Amino acid sequence: MDKWCLELIVYIREIALSTSKQFELIDITYRVEKIVEESGVRNGIVLVFAPHATAAIIANEHESGLISDIIEEIKDLTKPGSSRWRHNIIDDNAHAHIGSALIGADRVFPVINGRLIRGTWQNIFLVEMDGPRSRRRVIVTVMGE
Repeated sequence: MDKWCLELIVYIREIALSTSKQFELIDITYRVEKIVEESGVRNGIVLVFAPHATAAIIANEHESGLISDIIEEIKDLTKPGSSRWRHNIIDDNAHAHIGSALIGADRVFPVINGRLIRGTWQNIFLVEMDGPRSRRRVIVTVMGE
């Protein structure tokens, strides 16, 4: 029986950024790709995670009309300022918590031959729903061989 011996690499970096609007999509694709390249991982996965309860991570096309459409749909879905959100009694951002819960704070992508694999029209975005914020973080963890 053949035995496989792989050296597991775990490479973790943080992307720090600020946002300027209450709702905003920030394209972080090229920063994530640079981290994957720096990691030395040839084959594995990359986890992109926003450690925030009022932000999310998505993969979609970077086209200005679509970005506006996504933001408008998030607003329609989460209803900012709604009097029905009980959390707004203590902090007026229930919509952002709901948006993060529904969209998700992370995405996982394959790494093959040292490259982040994504679809032709898939860029990686931080979705800000409670801005502006002077500091948002995205943790990028690359794991593999």
